[in-house]
Amino acid sequence: MKKLRSILLVDDNDTSNFLNERLLRRMAVTDKIKVLSNGKTAFEYLENLSQANGGTSETKPELILLDINMPVIDGFEFLELYNQFDEQFRSDILVAILSTSNHPQDTSRASDFNAYYITKPLTIEKVETLLSMHYANAE
Repeated sequence: MKKLRSILLVDDNDTSNFLNERLLRRMAVTDKIKVLSNGKTAFEYLENLSQANGGTSETKPELILLDINMPVIDGFEFLELYNQFDEQFRSDILVAILSTSNHPQDTSRASDFNAYYITKPLTIEKVETLLSMHYANAE
């Protein structure tokens, strides 16, 4: 499997972040993982990256794993802001909602944003499936 340039984890739950980061490191899918606790700080982080080096920063994530229910700005509000970024900046970033909710309305909304939808907990199989589906669609 191709090693990702960077992954951004956005979740207000420290335990989820710890476990997800540990899983991703064990899978060796990237050397760089940035963890943020809400959609506002995630948007600001990406905004800074989009303005640095014309949005081609080596720390720009190729994968964003995003919780839905967070304080300040939730996952769907983040996606609304994220879609305001230039298409060129977003083109090589895979976004996946990572949530405990299995509600059809949430999965439908995620697909409206072209985001994959994964139910927690994150597993090796789910990461492998997500990446293989994404890279199969990109070819």
